[in-house]
Amino acid sequence: MKYYLIVGEASGDLHASNLMKSIKEEDRFAEFRFFGGDLMSSVGGTLVKHYRDMAYMGFIPVLLHLRTIFNNMSLCKNDIINWNPDVLILVDYPGFNLKIAEYVKKKTNIPVYYYISPKIWAWKEYRIKNIKRDVDRMFSILPFEVDFYQRHEYMINYVGNPSVDSVYEYLDSHDKDFKAFVEDNNLSGKPVVAILAGSRKQEIHNNLSLMIKASEAFPDYQFVIAGAPGIEQDFYKPYMRKNTSIVFSQTYRLLQHSTAAMVTSGTATLETALFDVPQVVCYYMSAGKIVSLLRKCILKVKYISLVNLVLYYESVKELVADGMTVDNLKSELSVILPDGSERERILSDYIKLKTILGNKGAASRAAFSIVSSLMHRKD
Repeated sequence: MKYYLIVGEASGDLHASNLMKSIKEEDRFAEFRFFGGDLMSSVGGTLVKHYRDMAYMGFIPVLLHLRTIFNNMSLCKNDIINWNPDVLILVDYPGFNLKIAEYVKKKTNIPVYYYISPKIWAWKEYRIKNIKRDVDRMFSILPFEVDFYQRHEYMINYVGNPSVDSVYEYLDSHDKDFKAFVEDNNLSGKPVVAILAGSRKQEIHNNLSLMIKASEAFPDYQFVIAGAPGIEQDFYKPYMRKNTSIVFSQTYRLLQHSTAAMVTSGTATLETALFDVPQVVCYYMSAGKIVSLLRKCILKVKYISLVNLVLYYESVKELVADGMTVDNLKSELSVILPDGSERERILSDYIKLKTILGNKGAASRAAFSIVSSLMHRKD
């Protein structure tokens, strides 16, 4: 069968590539065509547009690239119609994907499936109407989403979290050799604190300079930045300091060898927890006081990090908007380093988190359900 997938960022590329691998195990004749990234391309199929040419964040960048965004959307719609797949599989990226879903449902009989739900439980809850109208099946990766959708009388499938698969598969196949990690990346022998400053340039710009300034208070540690896929190394040069290094395409390896981490909100917070690395969640935004006030009015949830959302209490500290300052970062980082007052509590919370998320196999369960339902439709 023919599968058309759309992702809009690096984490979507990772999770979609694992889903594609699992689909191939269920359907040996599977053909793929996609808006995606390098990991999806490595599985096979045709890459129509790379996600790095699609990801614009914030009002101004979106406004400046409206023509490109509309052209990408037009290209995607026409390409789906011309290829006529057996299913359209959307992966997060709701601003783009929900518009594509609406078009496909109006113009075709192609079933629309969603893998990794848009975070409408956090904000833009009104999008549930579009999902109920345009999405045939939703495959959830967060356990608390089931209750949310049930309240809206829309049944979904919780298949487990793909980060569990990715992290555990990595740990099963990679030895923890700190000496080799240091030598391969020209690092010092000091303990490592990881910096995961985001996957988009605007996120990195907003957060990294504050993270680096905070790092200067900890001379006994080396701070290593996880370079984002698709971001050139020169972009990071203005932020680098004496105690700072950067590695690319080694985020999991970096976390495996880290003592603690500073992490922007997103999938990375969950991955960091699965590696048992105590963390401070950071998300700076300009006009922080105004944003903090608006957050209380707009957001429907108490927390921004997936760790806290899954546990449903604040386990890891969230420094958001005007709370994201150098002094706050230094204070919160100090208590999660070895002998820090919060370190053992967080590690204990991570055990609870893993129990809630469940066993690995999310992509396999989703793939089995997708292929089975498509075969049933054909019958």
